[in-house]
Amino acid sequence: MGFIDKLFGNSAKEEDKMTTEKLNIGIILGSTREGRVSPQVGEWVKGIADKRGDANYEIVDIADFNLPFLGTTDGTEPGIAKWNEKLANLDGFVFIVQEYNHSITGALKNALDFAREAWNNKAAGIVSYGSTGGARAAEHLRGIMGELMIADVRVHPTLSLFTDFENGSVFKPQSLHLDNVNAMLDQVNSWSGALKTVR
Repeated sequence: MGFIDKLFGNSAKEEDKMTTEKLNIGIILGSTREGRVSPQVGEWVKGIADKRGDANYEIVDIADFNLPFLGTTDGTEPGIAKWNEKLANLDGFVFIVQEYNHSITGALKNALDFAREAWNNKAAGIVSYGSTGGARAAEHLRGIMGELMIADVRVHPTLSLFTDFENGSVFKPQSLHLDNVNAMLDQVNSWSGALKTVR
């Protein structure tokens, strides 16, 4: 009897711990170019997210890791290990995605390719922008996420360069996006929590 109690007691405690601990969600800036606006969009999403109090949200800037182009070095750069370590400590993601030539940036694709297991069995949402709201880039990203075993959520806020940015450089989002961001975060959190049990 003591063994059974011990077995199920520990299991219940682990389950309680998983349901009470806040998830860690990374808001990944998908551009590294000079003059990028992704930091403005990322901070806006984080501001909305922080008011919810349902998870720990942090900006994760690909530019901070100085990742080389995949396959051009021996892979010993410290940024590669730090990148994988950062991702491993996150339960879910929100990708801030810019559309370039109907797809995601080379920097984001490179960063996605520099990790494998650290992405697996986690959830992600997408906030995209571009001339068509970044929709084509987001659809390309969904295909990549499927291969990396990232579950992408359905709600997808799309921002227009024409109506949500002033002169293409100053981010001034319309208020209508607030509901979509919160709905996306609802899904990211619920799926991230569920997938934590798989990991």
